[in-house]
Amino acid sequence: MPEAIETIVIGGGQAGLAMSYHLTQRGRSHVVLERGRVAERWQSERWDSLAFQFPNAMLRLPGHAYSGNAPDGFMGRDGVARFIADYAMKIAAPLRCGVVVSSVRPTNRGRFVVQAGQHMMEAANLVIATGPYQLPSVPPCSASFPPAVHQVTANRYTRPSDLPPGAVLVVGSGGSGCQIVEDLRGAAREVFYATRRHRRWPRRYRGHDVGWWIEESGMTNMTGDRMPPEWRNFKAPLITGVGGGHTIDLRQIASEGVTLLGSLLDLVDGRLHLANDLNANLKAGDDTFVQFVRTIDEFIETKGLEAPVEEGFDPYLRAVPEVLPEVDRLDLHDAKVTTVIWATGYRYDFEWINCPVFDKQGAPIQQRGVTAIPGLYFLGLPRMHKVKSAFLWGVGEDAEYLASEIAARATNRSAGR
Repeated sequence: MPEAIETIVIGGGQAGLAMSYHLTQRGRSHVVLERGRVAERWQSERWDSLAFQFPNAMLRLPGHAYSGNAPDGFMGRDGVARFIADYAMKIAAPLRCGVVVSSVRPTNRGRFVVQAGQHMMEAANLVIATGPYQLPSVPPCSASFPPAVHQVTANRYTRPSDLPPGAVLVVGSGGSGCQIVEDLRGAAREVFYATRRHRRWPRRYRGHDVGWWIEESGMTNMTGDRMPPEWRNFKAPLITGVGGGHTIDLRQIASEGVTLLGSLLDLVDGRLHLANDLNANLKAGDDTFVQFVRTIDEFIETKGLEAPVEEGFDPYLRAVPEVLPEVDRLDLHDAKVTTVIWATGYRYDFEWINCPVFDKQGAPIQQRGVTAIPGLYFLGLPRMHKVKSAFLWGVGEDAEYLASEIAARATNRSAGR
């Protein structure tokens, strides 16, 4: 007989634990299933030098917040993993670690059967809190790279010394790509960086960190119906907490010896085919930088806030950027490239959930985590309800909402409704 449980939460990271906290607050019986350890992705799928992208003061989960003496600092990878693990202990989450769920299916009685190895469980409610970073997405041309070129995805990159000697090609100019490039340059590795259109923000502006501004201005509280088009398919801006945090400028990275390239199109006979869009990509980053600064200026003026004018920003914003050379071909052998790091994003992996709640791209169809199947919920997805829905400090709000939904559902069942 399957083990009967009222609610099963799948995923023991920040989202699953926030869900556990709010279910406990409402006295609802549940378990949290985790395939590895608490915060497994922070522990095993992040590189050594990674730091939290926002100040320590923004390390917040329901009933648990950073309490150290460096609120303006940036916690490293291991510290963030400990913060989440400490949270699990603090709230006494009913965790079962090392449990790999292989399938989920609904029953004709309005419940869900969860299969984990030889163990079978049945629940009235199921919360999928496995996070947005599931399977690395790599372009088809990855199959054309010579066997001698070592390929690794961003979630498997650890440190420069683990890579073979030689030059490194990094593909993808999201948050991971640019930080890995900086990590490699810090180790004096030769780097070729295939960029894409990207967003970038200043690390600090007018007396505050960017994290403070996006909260204070309400940017992270925008709901889906209020998001402007550029936020609906929001790409994470290029910011970093490494070394106390600093503004990332790809032109500065180029001046330090990194060879910037346009978008990767293909690989043919050992030669990269590249789009002539490097300068367009850089301009896209510059434009979003200026847009962000102007948005904060307008917010300060509208609210009448006291915030000192940032010295040196106007000349920087008005400067005519240098046009960098476009390269449309690069021979891997001639460039001595021995490694390619794919920092090209992630895709969902919900094939183990046998429920008709996904669109053609495999993304869950939901409204604030609630699906069309009663009792099936999702948590921690990007922009699930608000911009901050997938952020460590933002997931708790959606978890509270879903816990209330689950509690109300239990009340209705008890009343025979």
